[in-house]
Amino acid sequence: MSAKTLPFAARHIGPRGEETKAMLAALGVPSLETLIAQAVPNSIRLDRALDLPPAASETEALAELRTAMSKNSVLKSFIGTGYHGVKLPPVIQRNLFENPAWYTAYTPYQSEISQGRLELLFHFQTLVTELTGLPVASASLLDEGSAVAEAVGIAWRHHRSRRNKLAIAGELHPQTRDVVVTRAEPLGIEVDGDTIDDDTFALIVPWADTYGVYGDHSALIADAKDKGAIVIMVADPLGLLLSETPAALGAEIAVGSMQRFGVPMGFGGPHAAYCAVSDKLTRLMPGRLVGQSTDAHGRPGYRLALQTREQHIRRDKATSNICTAQALLANMAAAFAIWHGPEGLAAIAEQVHDHAARFHAGLKAAGLSLAGDVIFDTVTASVPGKAQEIAAGAEAEGRLVRVIDADRVGVTFDETTTEDDLAALAALFGAKLPESAPRLAPATARGEGFLTQPDFHSHRSETEMMRFLRRLADKDLALDRAMIPLGSCTMKLNAAAEMMPVSWPEVGGLHPFAPPEHTAGYRRMIDDLDRWLSEITGFDAVSLQPNAGSQGEYAGLLAIRRYHAERGEADRDICLIPSSAHGTNPASASMAGMRVVVVRCTDDGNIDQDDLKAKAEEHADKLAALMLTYPSTHGVFEEGVRDMCAVIHEHGGQVYFDGANLNAMVGLARPGDLGADVCHLNLHKTFCIPHGGGGPGVGPIGVKAHLKPFVPGHVALGSSSAVAAAPYGSASILPITWMYIRMMGGDGLKRATEMAILNANYIAHSLKDHYPVLYKGRNDRVAHECILDTRVFKDRAGVTVDDIAKRLIDYGFHAPTMSFPVAGTLMVEPTESEPKSEVDRFCQAMISIAEEAAKVEKGEWPKDDNPLANAPHTAMELMGDAWTHPYSRSEAAFPEGSLASASKYWPPVSRVDNVSGDRNLVCACPPIEALAS
Repeated sequence: MSAKTLPFAARHIGPRGEETKAMLAALGVPSLETLIAQAVPNSIRLDRALDLPPAASETEALAELRTAMSKNSVLKSFIGTGYHGVKLPPVIQRNLFENPAWYTAYTPYQSEISQGRLELLFHFQTLVTELTGLPVASASLLDEGSAVAEAVGIAWRHHRSRRNKLAIAGELHPQTRDVVVTRAEPLGIEVDGDTIDDDTFALIVPWADTYGVYGDHSALIADAKDKGAIVIMVADPLGLLLSETPAALGAEIAVGSMQRFGVPMGFGGPHAAYCAVSDKLTRLMPGRLVGQSTDAHGRPGYRLALQTREQHIRRDKATSNICTAQALLANMAAAFAIWHGPEGLAAIAEQVHDHAARFHAGLKAAGLSLAGDVIFDTVTASVPGKAQEIAAGAEAEGRLVRVIDADRVGVTFDETTTEDDLAALAALFGAKLPESAPRLAPATARGEGFLTQPDFHSHRSETEMMRFLRRLADKDLALDRAMIPLGSCTMKLNAAAEMMPVSWPEVGGLHPFAPPEHTAGYRRMIDDLDRWLSEITGFDAVSLQPNAGSQGEYAGLLAIRRYHAERGEADRDICLIPSSAHGTNPASASMAGMRVVVVRCTDDGNIDQDDLKAKAEEHADKLAALMLTYPSTHGVFEEGVRDMCAVIHEHGGQVYFDGANLNAMVGLARPGDLGADVCHLNLHKTFCIPHGGGGPGVGPIGVKAHLKPFVPGHVALGSSSAVAAAPYGSASILPITWMYIRMMGGDGLKRATEMAILNANYIAHSLKDHYPVLYKGRNDRVAHECILDTRVFKDRAGVTVDDIAKRLIDYGFHAPTMSFPVAGTLMVEPTESEPKSEVDRFCQAMISIAEEAAKVEKGEWPKDDNPLANAPHTAMELMGDAWTHPYSRSEAAFPEGSLASASKYWPPVSRVDNVSGDRNLVCACPPIEALAS
């Protein structure tokens, strides 16, 4: 008889049976069912079990998914179009990509506990500035298609939306152009060929174009600059090693994909895009920007810079709706460059180019007509009527080439190409390869001044690289060390069994435009997720293309916009948004061409239904949508949600649900049953995809049947209106969600939701005598998160919410969400994964901090010299000879007592100066010559 083991759900959920009973007893309720009945309105409850497959064990789920994924045919790809085979260095795969210290971290808002990944992202930015010649680069964008669209947005905003023509020199990759057109249409931007006039705000120059050709666009660039248009170059970063920089060629913005810097194709993603700009465009940049500042003792410290550009500050006037991007993949790309160094990168580029040049020479000698004579890695050949025949021959030998049309074939080489590949492919064209060929690259390799920064030269042995990545990881506080109680962020367990398939070759090795018959495993998994997520949410279909929550918002609003237009009501452009909404909501609405009208909230945090009705009536002829977060951003189930949806429908609008808080609903209620027409889901929250230190994420949308025709399409699928470069967005991390749902089953998912609500209410109860708990629902209960009011300590003792957040670092915790949705408060979300012991440790830390604040209030410690004002405390400070503070070293560093000393987390820097960092913006490491001077 086999030994009985715990089901996966019991491993995923933190509190054990006896702990659950103790927590319920503390709340004064006899059962979990009673608590849920008190917290969740009966009017929204699902009255049946979820119709999902029964829970599978880890072993069973892995075997089932492996069987499905074995149906994929992973042939060697020469398709190109922005996706390339790579050799992921094992030292990076093992110590970064597959390391929970890296992938379970959150976006580095709390800079003192994020120095490791901030440092590596700083190296990423340095790499991009060196490649592009532009002075400022961001810490990544979502993919190449959306990065080009974001660049267009920068240029458009630079001209204050007064110019509306976009010119393109040459052919972009089809998927990139489609995303640009999708994003341009709602803003009234005209994509106008290569014509430049006084209404042109930007010129896009593909470098190289989709056929691999580096065209001479110098005259068009000069014309654009004469007329004040911004020049945007879309450049292959490996090709830039053998090219002049975009800046030297006249570009003020450069974007592209860093995928070929060590990140597998993964059926389309996730991959980090890059964006670099000239100085004058810095404050218009979208996404995250890592800057260097100093800490309280003058030591260098990294931080996220210029955050006032972003949607949480500027809302519908924001530079973008991007919330997080692709930090984990950007860090992999930076590590790839550090591992190889400038010499290694140049060697890879030279090898790739040599293959392309020899292939070009062989085909040319065989009499074929080829596209262009200045190329890097791609040869496009004219083969009248024979494209399919050649592609079939390649496929029969285990290779895929690009069929452009019936008469043209493209072949793109990468670092995995071998001599056997070259010879076999040449034979298909009736050609023979020469031993050597003239260079066809646009320029020679970069000189000695490229990437001279020490870290790009210091880690050549695996021992050095392993220790380098370990040193960086040790600087950070991620989920592998402690609970991360960030409200509205759902930092739950990312189980090892969920993560394992991401590294499988049949998951990572597939090109997104591989023939459909080669992708049966992926399509089976995607179909499963469509059905399962539709059942969980109550919608009729789910689109998995949006590769971030922000892009899910945008895709959902575009579906509404297109629906109204199809019905002859294109003038419906008013979007009602509660004042408590996350800043991405108004930013997304603005990008979708909608005008934002704010709906008031009442003093108890709920939407003011009278104000909602009044504004729906006032704008009835123009009403497009209501954007509604549920449960609310205040962590409460609003009982009037069905009535609010009905009001919007009565006045001709559609209801968009923001699914940020879906972790409070799974198995208990479904957005589609409550009146929502569309809802985005955060698979990187509710469904266990890790946050990766600031990305990747996946933000699919569920829709009712009437909106299904308007979800994102893709040129590779014969449709349009894409919001991401790949048909299924970040497809290679979808197995994480598949595994989670398959192993939890319907009952396990419901139990997880109930336990998340229990943990949140237990925290609210435990801390209510020390911190006012804002915004409770009926029966004095919260949903899956609670808001603690720390403003009382500012009033009494001058202790700020920042002081409390930084002091939590000394206790070994990442702070809860600060000042959202209410300034000066902390929003706490423990999730179901945290055991009672960790929840209790957090509560005790918060109680101890309240007691420390009381000492400041009583005058026992000065307001400007106490453990809160000086937090966090580093080992260097504690080990220093001088200690002049009125509290002891042990009180500073070991507030939990000596038992915590063995596992103590030591922040590498003390409090980082944000103001100084923005005033003296440094976003890349200068060359070694500048450091020497």
